[in-house]
Order: sequence, then C-alpha cells, then structure tokens
Amino acid sequence: MSGMRGAACAVDVLVPTCNRPGALAVTLTALAAQTLRTLRIVISDQSDGAGVFEQPEVLAVLRYLRATGREVHALRHLPRRGMAEQRAFLLAQAGAPYCLFLDDDVLLEPDLAARLLRSIQEQQCGFVGSALHGLSYLDQVRPHQQHIEFWEAGVGPETVAPGAPAWERHHLHSAANLFHVQSRLGLDAERTRHYRVAWIGGCVLFDTVKLREAGGFDFWPALPVAHCGEDVLAQLRVMARFGGCGIIPSGAYHMELPTTISEREADAPRLLWGAVADRSPAP
Repeated sequence: MSGMRGAACAVDVLVPTCNRPGALAVTLTALAAQTLRTLRIVISDQSDGAGVFEQPEVLAVLRYLRATGREVHALRHLPRRGMAEQRAFLLAQAGAPYCLFLDDDVLLEPDLAARLLRSIQEQQCGFVGSALHGLSYLDQVRPHQQHIEFWEAGVGPETVAPGAPAWERHHLHSAANLFHVQSRLGLDAERTRHYRVAWIGGCVLFDTVKLREAGGFDFWPALPVAHCGEDVLAQLRVMARFGGCGIIPSGAYHMELPTTISEREADAPRLLWGAVADRSPAP
C-alpha cells in the first residue's frame, strides 16, 4: 500500500493517462471545479517521451490545483504492461474510503463527485458510476436503445455475465441515449435515481475496500499487454458480491477523442470472466 494517504480525503480520484495532455488538462480543470473539496487526485502517466507533466497546459492546471489547496500526486509509471496493470497500480495508491476511477478525457459537472459520494454512501454498494454522454449524437435519438431498469428498493448484488440478457443494458450508454432519457424524464441533480447496469465506462466511484475484496485488477498478469475491458471485468466482480449501479442524471461527458487502446481483440470479460468468477470468495 502506498504511503500517499490524506486522512481528510473522502475520495481518491485515480486518473490513468497516456499521450493526452490537452484532454488531461481539461479533465483536471473539471476536477478543480468540484464542489466536493475532500478530493485527492492521483495521476499515473504512461506517455511517450518526457510525459504529460512536462506539457505547459497540464503544468498550469497542476499549479492551480495545488495553489487552491487540492492534493495532487503526478506519477510516472513505466513500462507499459497494459491498462489492467495501470489500474492496479493506481488502486495501490488509494488510501481514501472511496476511489473514483476517471478517464483522462471526461468533463464533469461541478457537483458530480458529491452526488456520486452521496449515492454510494446511501446505497452501501460496491460502486456507483456516471455513464458518459456523447453530445455529438445529441440529434440522433435511438428509442430502441433507451430501456432503463431502476433500482426501486436499494442496490443489491447482481451477476451479469458476458452474453447474458442483462449484458444488453450497455446500449443505454451509447451515443447520447442516457442524456435523452434523463431529459425525457425531467430528472435533475435533486432527483438522482439509481439504475441497473451491465457496466459503466470512464467515471466510476468504488468503495475502496470492496473493490479490493473483489480482487481489484489482480487479474492483469493473465492478460496480454494489448487488451481492453479490464474496467468492465473489475466491475462485474464487484457487482456480483456487493452490487453496483449508475446514476441518472449522469453529469459526465465524453470528449469523444480517438481511443488510445487500438488493439481490442483481447477483451478481458470474455477471456477471464469464468475463471475469476470461480475464484471469487463467496459474499
């Protein structure tokens, strides 16, 4: 366990990044605007060359965060061993009760961290996430992908396996589907609701202890360096033991940049779900 602990921090924000200084600067600026002040930010950079922390736009925001009282740890983590190992490294730095895994290309509404924290404390589940809106699709309405299943009596454990009927829930998070649903239902931050998910990409708040008890990202040595879906697999394991959900309204927006993970043939849930599920301790 890392010694980087902030006793007053409720949430450690864990940001993996690689070759995206502009996007990272925007994401960090959104974190600087969060109404929840008890945040500690940990960035793990695997960029080429000197890395993103030498780039002026990132340096400027890091200076601002520190000058305004935010605790920030900017770490270089090389060599690259794949995203699962990168996330395992970040989790090892976490000392707060909750950890927010946040991609480096996400815009957050100012109250989102506070809403996520309130939801996970209220539901006592393993994770609560905010699916990312793709606003370039705002004019593309897809009613056939907008089915939503609400948790009406509290979030509980649920097993969702690749290919199972519940796997189809992921379509709700495509394009701007969730934005259209929250607009149609007239939901706002004062009326946050929790719904069932297959998984959530890009912005997920975990109970740190529960994530570790479910194995975290300890499966990383079983994957080739070029892989995807490691975040999905970790969520499936947490959800099976402790439950997980999404919140609507979301409050998170995707910058819609090209992926930095170009080789996607090795999909972690489809390769490993059976093996890790069999090894997971009983609830």
